[in-house]
Amino acid sequence: MGLPDLKDKVALITGAGSGIGQAAAEMLAQQGMKVCLVDMKDDRLEQTRQDIVATGGQAITVDVDVSDPDRVAQAFEQTVKTWGRLDVVFANAGINGVLAPIEDMNPEDWDRTLSVNLKGTFLCVKQAIPHMKENGGSIVITSSINGSRAFSGFGMTAYSTSKAGQVAFAKMAALELARYKIRVNAICPGSIKTNIGENTQPTPELEKIKIPVKYPQGSQPLEHAPGQPEQVANLVAFLASDASSHITGTELFIDGAESLL
Repeated sequence: MGLPDLKDKVALITGAGSGIGQAAAEMLAQQGMKVCLVDMKDDRLEQTRQDIVATGGQAITVDVDVSDPDRVAQAFEQTVKTWGRLDVVFANAGINGVLAPIEDMNPEDWDRTLSVNLKGTFLCVKQAIPHMKENGGSIVITSSINGSRAFSGFGMTAYSTSKAGQVAFAKMAALELARYKIRVNAICPGSIKTNIGENTQPTPELEKIKIPVKYPQGSQPLEHAPGQPEQVANLVAFLASDASSHITGTELFIDGAESLL
């Protein structure tokens, strides 16, 4: 996919060390963008940077917990200090968190999921505005089919609430920031082959609230398998580019019709 208008522009991507964030970082770098890779520091984040550099791209890494206002601000400052501009923000970092019945969920676990997923999105958009308001740009938020079209993830009330909140936030931001030519959209993936299971913590109490859901044969109708991160990355690149110049305040579902069953 060739998107020449992205060449030499700058993107900041959260959750860039694995999964959708990693695929998007590599995709945007292939289009000639300079990318700031934001994540909790580990070997995968550095490997992503090395892979981009090895293919002729430019990338830096910043160790950030997206629920921490100061560290988010530092990531944006470092990006602009390095390259002098900011054109695209992919607010992608998120966790499934603790899965528990509402009755049994600890308030601290609820707060952690909302803090990373929803507050983290707010912080990224807040910090992006001063750097993007002069020349415009594109902000893409990773939401989910959970909280918008699917509600059978038992124990995922905090996660689904955060994902629904991201869609509402994207629409509010799209209207507010349109005057600056900053577009804001939310993508809603279904089942995608990623590492999000690493930050998923189911509790034994889930068994008491589960309602048996029997999915029909071919519950992922389009490809009969989870989507690939690279497929989501293609959508992110489209939304980052001028090809989507009249799209803002929209949630785009990318789930192979999974959530329509």
